[in-house]
Amino acid sequence: MKDILGEDLTNPYWLISTMKAEAVWGMRWENCANPLAHRIMEIAFKKKSLVCLAADMTSVSDLINLIKEVGPYISVLKTHVDLVQDFTQDEWKILTDLAEKYELLLFEDRKFADIGKISQQQMSGIHDIRSWADIVTAHRISGPDIVDGIAAGWADVERIGGVLLLAQMSSRGNLLDTEYTRETIVTGKGSPHVLGYIGNGSSAEDVADLRVLVGEAQMIWTPGINLDSGAGKMGQRYGNPRDSIMSGSDIIIVGSGIHGAENRATAAKLYAEASWSALLERGQ
Repeated sequence: MKDILGEDLTNPYWLISTMKAEAVWGMRWENCANPLAHRIMEIAFKKKSLVCLAADMTSVSDLINLIKEVGPYISVLKTHVDLVQDFTQDEWKILTDLAEKYELLLFEDRKFADIGKISQQQMSGIHDIRSWADIVTAHRISGPDIVDGIAAGWADVERIGGVLLLAQMSSRGNLLDTEYTRETIVTGKGSPHVLGYIGNGSSAEDVADLRVLVGEAQMIWTPGINLDSGAGKMGQRYGNPRDSIMSGSDIIIVGSGIHGAENRATAAKLYAEASWSALLERGQ
């Protein structure tokens, strides 16, 4: 069926162009109370991309060049700022300004694991994570106060961010068992500062199990995603973008599949298209 302009009204991409973010995300939009979650979903909707790029690089200039190449095709940039060997606040300000230009949320994969007070202090320090990161990761192992400590760090500079708790991991031999996952989710559901959870992107079955435990009110982000699924280096395992999204993930975290590609912009676009198609399929 076509309209008077010849548009195919049964084409899901045409239909999406007439809809809003809340219609595409469905139950996730309706149930997520965290305002940052809605911001993420809005950016993903606008860019047609559920891709978070894991930019594990050691140079600010390399990170800046990467953003310029792939910025239009990703929604979130994940950093490990402690890997950056030439870090200065002035150079990092160039990066954060560029991220804002490309409408990228900044995700510092710090994996906090200390008590609340120390985590609050770690949000400042030489890298001053609290001043630029929209999202950080944390382990539940030290107790629930870690979330409040991180939130206090943002509050110190009058900002609000979101914490992703590690509920699963994709690396071989990790110790995050089912009971730990359950306790992590109990903590996350009890805090307004928890945006969602990190799941095991290398296993669609694990993601599906995690979605059952989490419900519809929080997000799941999955690392370990690569179109070339299989085993990686040093215990890393990979899963497929479509499988992860269909199993309940909301954001796929992609590293070498993009920044290690010969044409990084083309690769980023492929992952964006794969993730977006899967979201549309999930919503049908």
